[in-house]
Amino acid sequence: MASMTQYPVSFTENLSSKPTASDLLRSLSNGVNGVPLRALGKAQLGAKRRDFTICAKVRKVKKHEYPWPADPDPNVKGGVLSHLSPFKPFKDKPKPVTLEFEKPLVELQKKMIDVQRMAKETGLDFSEQIISLEHKYHQLMKDLYVHLTPIQRVNIARHPNRPTFLDHVFNITEKFVELHGDRAGYDDPAVVTGLGTINGRSYMFMGQQKGRNTKENIQRNFGMPTPHGYRKALRMMHYADHHGFPIITFIDTPGAYADLKSEELGQGEAIAQNLRTMFGLKVPIVSIVIGEGGSGGALAIGCANKLLMLENAVFYVASPEACAAILWKTAKAAPKAAEKLRITSAELTKLKIADGIIPEPLGGAHADPSYTSQQIKTAIVESMDELLKMDTETLLKHRAQKFRNIGGVIEGMPVDPKRKINMKKKEDPIAQIGKTSEAELKDEVDKLKQQILESSELSTGSPQKGLKEMIEKLKVEIDYEYDEAAKALGMEEKISAAREEVAKARNVNDQNEKIKNLMDEFNEKLPSAPNYSSLVYKLNMLDELSKASKKNNDALKTEINKRFKELVNRPDVKQKIDTLWAEISNSGVSDISSSPELQKKVTELNRELETEFKSVLEPLGLQMVDPTETAKIKAFQTEVNTAIDDVVQSSDLKDKIVMLKAEVARAGDEPDEESRSKIMAMGAEIKREMAEAVCSPELKEKAEKLLEETKSSVQDSQVNANLEATRSL
Repeated sequence: MASMTQYPVSFTENLSSKPTASDLLRSLSNGVNGVPLRALGKAQLGAKRRDFTICAKVRKVKKHEYPWPADPDPNVKGGVLSHLSPFKPFKDKPKPVTLEFEKPLVELQKKMIDVQRMAKETGLDFSEQIISLEHKYHQLMKDLYVHLTPIQRVNIARHPNRPTFLDHVFNITEKFVELHGDRAGYDDPAVVTGLGTINGRSYMFMGQQKGRNTKENIQRNFGMPTPHGYRKALRMMHYADHHGFPIITFIDTPGAYADLKSEELGQGEAIAQNLRTMFGLKVPIVSIVIGEGGSGGALAIGCANKLLMLENAVFYVASPEACAAILWKTAKAAPKAAEKLRITSAELTKLKIADGIIPEPLGGAHADPSYTSQQIKTAIVESMDELLKMDTETLLKHRAQKFRNIGGVIEGMPVDPKRKINMKKKEDPIAQIGKTSEAELKDEVDKLKQQILESSELSTGSPQKGLKEMIEKLKVEIDYEYDEAAKALGMEEKISAAREEVAKARNVNDQNEKIKNLMDEFNEKLPSAPNYSSLVYKLNMLDELSKASKKNNDALKTEINKRFKELVNRPDVKQKIDTLWAEISNSGVSDISSSPELQKKVTELNRELETEFKSVLEPLGLQMVDPTETAKIKAFQTEVNTAIDDVVQSSDLKDKIVMLKAEVARAGDEPDEESRSKIMAMGAEIKREMAEAVCSPELKEKAEKLLEETKSSVQDSQVNANLEATRSL
């Protein structure tokens, strides 16, 4: 505001004219101390001249910020005006922000800094400790970011330092010109649009722009567009369609701005217009979710031929906090809601909502924005190369069919097994272990002892099968007795907690002391358990049968060796062996395989000895296994193991295993009841899926066939047990 300062001035009465009313009125705005300027000019004619000065103060206003710098460098690549936008990248690195799950990393960083400072101050060599801490840091970072939970990915997508739409545009384009306004009276700063080039090809860019600090966030309305923003995007879509520019949209918004004014201006109508228009555009459209894509506010610029997502981006119809508040009446259940909503890039790609995942560096996109931008550029170029080959009709059908296929079901068609995630079969009820009375056990053991005694007197094989079955039955009974004793002594919860700790512990040796103390406590209280006498009786019985089994095994080995020697030393057999050995020695052949005739004789003698030895083993209740059958069984076991590996490596089950590990890590050493039940449910589901995969019709058929072939010769072998176990799955 200009102002004037005047020294005292007096005017004579003989002025040519007196001031009029209009002059006085005008003097309120442009006069000095109520004296009109016209009178000042006339006063010089008849009045004595007086000295006075006029001072002016210029009001400071904000200097207009042009899109280009004040001191441009003429040698810059692409020219001075390569990026016409008021947006300017920060010169300084943003202040680091630590998320909740990243705190262990910060603690390790502090330790590394402390050790390095100590090394400088003392002059001692701490290089080994520093290298060890760096290795731990990188390993911990890898573990954290490879096994992220859905809510952790949400937090990364909302990270304050995460690169924004314009950050990526400036990194991937050679030239960019920002275009403003919806031609209806407003330019929404939350939506940015403009023309840019990638590898010499022009594109129309549009996206939601968040702020990089509080000031920018307020200016950009935290990336929440008003109807003006969507109408600006709609204007640019028509512009791109008219001139044939492919469209690239960047989605990064918590949702459309939901205030009263926006609703009055037609927020829903603006979004609906965009949705309808995007399905009719004749140019390729690629959408990229770079942060969070919330509800219709994201979909308004997301109806594309291809929807790509950054690795840690999320796309949802309602935020986890809002979903938790609706379903569980508290925002604290957001982690549970994030998991149930299936909003991560991996889940959405599996559901065929997203068409691809763009990788991020460890630590998120903000850890290396340049690398992330280059990955986005590569994905854009590949997608556009594919879409630009389509004609207009094919392009429109491709876009419409993409959204038609989401959640589509054709009645009468079988459901894809991969989609039978929630169609769980009712699990067979687990048979409860009943307690066998001591009298029944005693009768069974006495019968078994009698059989062993009779077999030893008749020099026949001991009833090994019956002995093994009895030992297994006793083990089950003893486990049952221990469980009953733990319940009676009130130690069931302690033992369960200890089992869970051991299961979670990375190093079991760390739990040895706790386990030992718990065992000592249990053994000390055990004599006071009501079933202690029954437990002791069964333990003694098991010990007795185990000794008998070991004794029988030793005796059986001795008997087999004895009978084998008798067979080899039998005159007729010994003569055949000596004759063949002499023939081999006289032939002077060092390798039998070089002489087909000798090889044939050796094979015939082997078969003859095998036949003789089988007849020797039959009285002992033993049978020889054919090597060809053993090879078949090994091949089948390899096939089963391969099937299990394939199931574990499949994306669905692998993700579930990763989620289970993450849940265990999140629950910590002392999980609450909800976390414990969740971990057990997830583990049971993984086991069930693995069992279903192994129990495929092909494997079942092979197992049945192989079991029938080997039943006559391998009834009591470990391999037979494995086949039975596989079939029972």
